Amino acid sequence: MAGRRTRWIGGALLAALLAACAQVNTTAGGAVGVNRGQSMLLSSQEVEQMSAKSYAGELQKARAAGRLNTDPALTSRVRRVSQRLIAQTPSFRPDARNWRWEVNVLTTDDMNAYAMAGGKIMVYTGLVKQLKLSDAELAAVIGHEISHALREHTRENMSQAYAQQMGLGLVGALVGLNDSQLKLASLVGDVTLSKPHSRAMESEADIMGLELMARAGYDPNAAVNVWQKMQAAGGGNGMEFLSTHPSGPTRIRDLQAHIPQVWPLYQAAPKKG
Repeated sequence: MAGRRTRWIGGALLAALLAACAQVNTTAGGAVGVNRGQSMLLSSQEVEQMSAKSYAGELQKARAAGRLNTDPALTSRVRRVSQRLIAQTPSFRPDARNWRWEVNVLTTDDMNAYAMAGGKIMVYTGLVKQLKLSDAELAAVIGHEISHALREHTRENMSQAYAQQMGLGLVGALVGLNDSQLKLASLVGDVTLSKPHSRAMESEADIMGLELMARAGYDPNAAVNVWQKMQAAGGGNGMEFLSTHPSGPTRIRDLQAHIPQVWPLYQAAPKKG
């Protein structure tokens, strides 16, 4: 009975904190119709400053290790594809044309890429080389990461985590939870609140990235190819319920469903070499 009461209090407090967040929609919906309202406790400026500092630290570490932009041809290719996508970002938010975009490549076997708040992009060589990505497939990956930055998903995640910490602290003070109980409450909150929310963000980035690549003249079908390659390489996700990413089959199905929406944009876009 006490556990049920604790969960109720925790849920009520967290709901109140999230309700107190500023409700925003960081981007226009685009042809794909991304229009989910977002709850923010932190400002864009705060998160962009933290992201810029973190990104600079990552560049410094990579440079010191001799792993930053070591392949000039690949770095040029990644930057060329990125610039074509960046040119399309005003279709979702006009202010993005004024961001201080940075694009770099990290030499590592890991298959990953990311874009921090404010347009700080990093692509790992392992992702491009192990999956043998074409330019269009590379555009799908980078477009996905750019979409995270456009939607300010880092800010949204940090705001949610901040609200959750505040809520748990209040619960602990009110009902006398010990440290292990607080950790369990945090895990429950992570699985029931944070992870489904993160999956929603991943799905948004998928379909926004699809539109960006189509507008930039890259065949949107290549996004499906990327996830088929990821699954074949063992990089797909298994248990969707406990994952921050949609499962491979789910995101492939969702991408295929949205391709008809962006196909006219691809047909109208100038095709470049």
